[in-house]
Amino acid sequence: MRTFAELELALESATGNPDQHAAADEILRISEEVLEHWIVAKGAVPTDDTREGFRLLALHRQGTKGDPSFNACRETCREIAYHFNLVTLQPNDAETTDRLAMLKMISNHLYLFVSGKMQVAALGDFCCSSKPIRQATDVDLPMTKEA
Repeated sequence: MRTFAELELALESATGNPDQHAAADEILRISEEVLEHWIVAKGAVPTDDTREGFRLLALHRQGTKGDPSFNACRETCREIAYHFNLVTLQPNDAETTDRLAMLKMISNHLYLFVSGKMQVAALGDFCCSSKPIRQATDVDLPMTKEA
């Protein structure tokens, strides 16, 4: 499993691949690895199961167990699956490049949410706002429960 820093770099360069299907595969894999980090941090082993044909959705479901605030990224994961399907099932569509860019942007949103939640466990209790992180003076906050 790649580090968060490696995943961030991989995500930045993912759409540089001229093979858009391969780029979409890489972005989906990055998103899965982001969720794997969350699950491992909670002391569990990431599942190999799928939900609705996507491991990403099964990983999200696994990640919400014991932490309902993690549901804040449920629709983000579903949007990743949706845009992945648009890119890979309609590769010759005139909007494929834009769809791939949207897939990358939504995957980045998932990356930011999970990496932020690893710093501030209460992130997502109300919404996915990063306000607790922006207001923190210590960037390397430990994973804590806030009351």
